[in-house]
Amino acid sequence: MMLAAFPDAAPLQGLIGGVLIGLAAALMLLGAGRIAGVSGILARGTGIGGGSMSMSSAWSFLIGLPLGALIIANTTDWQPANFVGWPALIIAGLFVGFGTRMGSGCTSGHGVCGISRLSQRSIVATLTFIASGVVTVFVLSKVGG
Repeated sequence: MMLAAFPDAAPLQGLIGGVLIGLAAALMLLGAGRIAGVSGILARGTGIGGGSMSMSSAWSFLIGLPLGALIIANTTDWQPANFVGWPALIIAGLFVGFGTRMGSGCTSGHGVCGISRLSQRSIVATLTFIASGVVTVFVLSKVGG
């Protein structure tokens, strides 16, 4: 049964997704002793970052991210969002990559794992991410983006 067939299922879908993200983060921390921060795992997988995670484990994790989305896209009626195009996506990705290096982590590492550990640094970083997003949406809404 697909949850998307029910119009009032969105809160339930969000709850299930949140529980699965939390469970995955907890399993990664308990099983591998690693924070499930995607930017750190990507840095390890590409060889630009250190850490205790093996390169093969990092690549397994990284391949699993789009593979999971592909499975969901092919087994449900979910469709990915449209975006403005590859050039804007690449530029945005570079900005995000720069920000994650500068902030010593990404939203998954700070927002999901760091806040759950009550890390003050992660709380400040997550508040900064949210504030930056609010400012970006405000500015783009005013300039017609």
